[in-house]
Amino acid sequence: MTTLLELKDIRRSYPSGDGSVEVLKGITLSVNAGEMVAIVGASGSGKSTLMNILGCLDKPTSGTYRVEGVDIATLDGDALARLRRDHFGFIFQRYHLLPHLTAAQNVEVPAVYAGRGRQQRLARARELLGRLGLHERVDYRPSQLSGGQQQRVSIARALMNGGQVILADEPTGALDSASGEEVMAILHQLREQGHTVIVVTHDPEVAAQAERIVEIRDGELISNPPAKPAAAARVGAEKTLPASGWRQFSGGFREALTMAWRALAANKMRTLLTMLGIIIGIASVVSIVIVGDAAKQRVLADIRAMGTNTIDVYPGKDFGDDDPQYQQALKYDDLLAIQKQPWVSSATPAVSKNLRLRMNNTDVAASANGVGPQYFNVYGMTFSEGSTFNDVQLRGRAQVVVLDGNTRRQLFPHKASVVGEIILVGNMPATVVGVADEKQSMFGSSKILRVWLPYTTMAGRVIGQSWLNSITVRVKEGYDSTLAEQQLARLLNLRHGKKDIFTWNMDSILKTAERTTHTLQLFLTLVAVISLVVGGIGVMNIMLVSVTERTREIGIRMAVGARAADVLQQFLIEAVLVCLVGGALGVGLSLMIAFTLQLLLPGWEIGFSPLALLMAFVCSTLTGVLFGWLPARNAARLDPVDALARE
Repeated sequence: MTTLLELKDIRRSYPSGDGSVEVLKGITLSVNAGEMVAIVGASGSGKSTLMNILGCLDKPTSGTYRVEGVDIATLDGDALARLRRDHFGFIFQRYHLLPHLTAAQNVEVPAVYAGRGRQQRLARARELLGRLGLHERVDYRPSQLSGGQQQRVSIARALMNGGQVILADEPTGALDSASGEEVMAILHQLREQGHTVIVVTHDPEVAAQAERIVEIRDGELISNPPAKPAAAARVGAEKTLPASGWRQFSGGFREALTMAWRALAANKMRTLLTMLGIIIGIASVVSIVIVGDAAKQRVLADIRAMGTNTIDVYPGKDFGDDDPQYQQALKYDDLLAIQKQPWVSSATPAVSKNLRLRMNNTDVAASANGVGPQYFNVYGMTFSEGSTFNDVQLRGRAQVVVLDGNTRRQLFPHKASVVGEIILVGNMPATVVGVADEKQSMFGSSKILRVWLPYTTMAGRVIGQSWLNSITVRVKEGYDSTLAEQQLARLLNLRHGKKDIFTWNMDSILKTAERTTHTLQLFLTLVAVISLVVGGIGVMNIMLVSVTERTREIGIRMAVGARAADVLQQFLIEAVLVCLVGGALGVGLSLMIAFTLQLLLPGWEIGFSPLALLMAFVCSTLTGVLFGWLPARNAARLDPVDALARE
């Protein structure tokens, strides 16, 4: 008969205060393949510790333990997990079934970590349960099964990967006599089929059914009879094709994902509270990005409405310069020279003065501006009535005027159409040819009454002025406005022979606004990220509690072959799943906020940037990984024996 398990001078001690307590004291024992051995002893004698060492759940402090000639001291944690998975099957006194799994799913667990396909392991689980008389209970949860049925499920799980060595710890201790006899009958059948069965018990009647009884007292063997020959052939691990690394990883990942989802579903309220911080954090980040971008575009649109891509030219050296020598610096010939430049889209002069407007008995003050026909194109203005004056009217100094919306309401409150009406601009009668649309913006509407006349009319007929107050140039699209500003200043300096003008580039306002809104948006995003971090800390705390609550589950999984990496993966996926679901709900909340704002602020164009949504899921995933790592690592570092002992 082949020696399967061999212990030589095994000692196991545990720290206690300043010293240590020795539980096993030089145990030497051999178990042959195909034997049925009973290890008996009183409580505290060390028999459970011996079983844990036999099942590779624990390591001896000193001595040598060989499994099929291999010294387990030379094996790392993953190798020991494979040994437990492929060669050992555990039957526990308290069954140690996972409560949220069905009978078949409990039996499947060892095969999951062996990398078997779902259909293959489900078929074997059903076959084993059928052999043990539970074919009608495969979809029942442990709480729906009797003690004897739960123990049968535990036996089926032990046999899932072959169960060359069956380690039964008080297998009848929690059962009535009838169920106990059924379980012992099953163990005898396994023995006859070639399995090596080791029963740890304090019950002499159970021990008497074994071929060999090994008695332990106070950590020492006091009875160790020689092994008896066995008729049955030994059983090896269940023969399966070796699972590829990818198949094993994908199987473990799917199982971890399934377990994570079941854990979330089983504790809905706790899960929702855990997600709450993530939901608020993600919703804050996405909402700020979406709404902030809409606000930014609105601000920039209002600034563009003021006339972006335009350059204003003024006489003097700077604003407020009223030196008389500079007041007449800009001439009509300068306007013609500017209009000929290839980078100029349009150019219009301005001659302005505050005048009184009169219509019948209405007398109001207004700003009268002499401009060119292209003025309204330069500033992107449209007309609600009529149109601007033309070049013929400009050259002929025609007495025509364009009103703004405010002026129209003051002078013609009850008129449906005002084109063709005559008003007094100062002392000059002028015919209304158009009404320019009132400029609406987030900065509010202008309250100043404004009218526009041909600059030739304004200069020659109204104020008698031969120079221009300013020139506004619109730069062609695609041309750099800063370069255009430099060329414009160079042109006028060459024409005048000195620097007697200065320029104001409206694009500088746009760029300043862009920088300001970007900075503000970044600041608000950082504030939102802080709430996301707070939510992540909440996830970490809940996951740490979850590890504590599910310590026994972790021990069970390790006992049936889960590696530390498998446990780490499961809890990490669980944390990521919590954050991803929370992230999805947060994105949904942010979209609701955006739609609500769209209804309340119809002038705002709120878009849903794919980048913002992608960023939300990246943030939630990273939150899950970062804050789930510590709890997952703690779970993976648990000792199987200590984990199984937790209630």
